[in-house]
Amino acid sequence: MSTLNYIHPKAKVGNNVQIEQFVTVQDNVEIGDGSWIGPNVTLFSGTRIGKNCRVFPGAVIGAIPQDLKFDGEDSIVEIGDNVTIREFCTLNRGTKANYKTKISDNCLLMAYVHVAHDCVIGHNCILANGVNLAGHIEIGDYAIISALSAAHQFVKIGKHSMITGGSLIRKDVPPFVKAAREPLSYAGVNSIGLRRRGFSSERINNIMEIYRILYVKGHAISKAVNLIEQEIPNSEDKEYILNFVNKAERGLMRGYQ
Repeated sequence: MSTLNYIHPKAKVGNNVQIEQFVTVQDNVEIGDGSWIGPNVTLFSGTRIGKNCRVFPGAVIGAIPQDLKFDGEDSIVEIGDNVTIREFCTLNRGTKANYKTKISDNCLLMAYVHVAHDCVIGHNCILANGVNLAGHIEIGDYAIISALSAAHQFVKIGKHSMITGGSLIRKDVPPFVKAAREPLSYAGVNSIGLRRRGFSSERINNIMEIYRILYVKGHAISKAVNLIEQEIPNSEDKEYILNFVNKAERGLMRGYQ
């Protein structure tokens, strides 16, 4: 550790952690074994960083929420293992709604990503350059959000989905799909991504059939859900999709146009 840093004596720094110059680490911060903290990083009180993470220059983690309702409550931002946080990312800690902002294992947050208070990001997600998340957003495992996209507060993004660059995400994005256009709309199933992750052709075809009923055939959502329940064989994927649709409090993104 460089003498040009400020490391609070009560911060918990694991084994084999490398901290570069001009880093600030406040009290109530934990850094897991084997992590690397690049130059000019600021880790505010309430930051939890897992093992083997990489935090690049200029990142600010654990700052208080940009929420006028925040009243100084004790909260954290929790980052899992093997997470890469690139230059100038800003990750805020939670509010009394959740008391935690969470980024799970094996995620990549590219430069200038902002993750607001109380967001929950699943495992193996990629947020490309300049993605901005408002508060209380939930993102499922393996989701990819392309560069310069912005998501409205309380939006939910399903696992294995892929959202095109420059998107305005105002509604919930179901799992396993590609999303594009303005307003954001269904653009097919993310079949290439699913295949890369070991999904069989039969499993992908069943997912495609669910979304043909839900989005392509022009049914109202309630009718489409009934048809899926009746016509599609039971599976874990079917159950996950229907649960997601039924709990879409902000409504689903548009169908195929």
